[in-house]
Amino acid sequence: MFQTNRKPLFAVFLMVLLSLSFLSSFARSQNRSAGPVDFSLHTIDGQTITSDSLRGEVVVLAFGASWLPLSKAQLQGVRKLADEYSDRGVVVYWVSTESEDPKSKNFASDDQLRAFAQKYGLKVTVLRDPDGATSKKFGVDQLPSFVIIDKQGTPTEPIGGLDPNGNLANQLASRLDKVL
Repeated sequence: MFQTNRKPLFAVFLMVLLSLSFLSSFARSQNRSAGPVDFSLHTIDGQTITSDSLRGEVVVLAFGASWLPLSKAQLQGVRKLADEYSDRGVVVYWVSTESEDPKSKNFASDDQLRAFAQKYGLKVTVLRDPDGATSKKFGVDQLPSFVIIDKQGTPTEPIGGLDPNGNLANQLASRLDKVL
């Protein structure tokens, strides 16, 4: 009866799949670069930090998790970054993506995060993103990642894949200089 060559059908299917992936990625990047991203996070000390409260400042959000081995090096780099750029008006936050639900395997209490930050000499404010809503808004898909927000509230694309043992300030310098 009918014999069909499946190779052309597979090629068409693959092209459609790749096109959809590209369009989805493009749409996400257009949404992020279109303007400010609204968010609200709380600190481990119970305060609330919102996108509106940060307008007029250059902000670095360093997304990580205390269970991640790279986070130890990340924290030391974040501390140095904050020290080097604080006099230039850059505010740096470390954003924990760990759950607040004690039943979760990804759980960390505020006290545990406080102890973790103190152990590694972190002197910046620790924020919580327990449900991942804020990291999703910024398109963060790996940890650790960094997002730089300009004075108008517009974020950069997430920055991942940095050398955790390298000088974080040097690795982010060109991006920060663009928004300062």
